[in-house]
Amino acid sequence: MIALTRMRVTGFVRSGRALPPLIAVLAVLSLLYGGGASSASSAYGYSAVMLFPILAWLVKLVLDTEPDVQRRLARLTVGPVREATAGLLAAALLAGGVCLLAMVAPWPFRGIRGPLAGSTEPPVLTGVLLGVLAHLLALLGALALGALAARVVTRRVLPGVVVLVTGSVLAIVLGLRGSVVPWLVPPVMSTARALGAESAPDAGTLAGLVVHTLLWCAVAFAIYGRLRRGRS
Repeated sequence: MIALTRMRVTGFVRSGRALPPLIAVLAVLSLLYGGGASSASSAYGYSAVMLFPILAWLVKLVLDTEPDVQRRLARLTVGPVREATAGLLAAALLAGGVCLLAMVAPWPFRGIRGPLAGSTEPPVLTGVLLGVLAHLLALLGALALGALAARVVTRRVLPGVVVLVTGSVLAIVLGLRGSVVPWLVPPVMSTARALGAESAPDAGTLAGLVVHTLLWCAVAFAIYGRLRRGRS
C-alpha cells in the first residue's frame, strides 16, 4: 500500500495537475496576509476556511489522476480496501503539505502579531496550536468532500464538479451563525468563529468541533466506500 500511495503522489505531481491548486493556494494566502497583521488564532482560523474548497479540489484531482484501468488493476492486486486507502492517503499527504504551507506563510508577510495590550487574545503559541487544529479539521472535511466528488463515485466530470462546488458553498452557508442545520456540513465556519473570538475557545468548544468533524467525516467516508464498491 505504501508503494501504491507513493506512486499516486508521484504521478499527481509529475502530471502537472498539482500546479493549479498550488497557484490558487498562493493567491489566497497572499490576499489573506497582504493586508496587515492579526492574531495567530484568528488568522489561521480564516486561513482554514479559505483553503477548505481548494483542499477538497486537490483531493478530487488526486483521486481522479489514476486511469480507471490502472485503478482496477491495483484493486485486484492489493485488494479494494488497501487500494481505496492508498488513494485517500496520497490525497491526505498532499493536502497536508498545503496546510503546512499555510501555517508557515504568514511569517514572511509578518501577518501574525502578538496579543494587544489589555486584550484577552491568546498568546502566539496558543494561537499557532489552535491554527494547527483548525487546518487539521479542514483537511479531514475536505478529504471527505473531495472523495465524494471523485470520478470513481460520480462517474462523470460534471456531477463531480457539482458535488464539489455545492459542498464547498454549503459548508460556508450552512455554517453561518444562526444556521438551523449546521450539522449537515463540516464545522469550518464554526471553527473560524471560535478562533476569531476575543479569547481562546474552551476545551468543551474544541472537543465539540472535533467530534462534529469526526462524525461528519465518518458518515461521508461510509457513503464514499459504499458508492465506490458499487461503481468500481
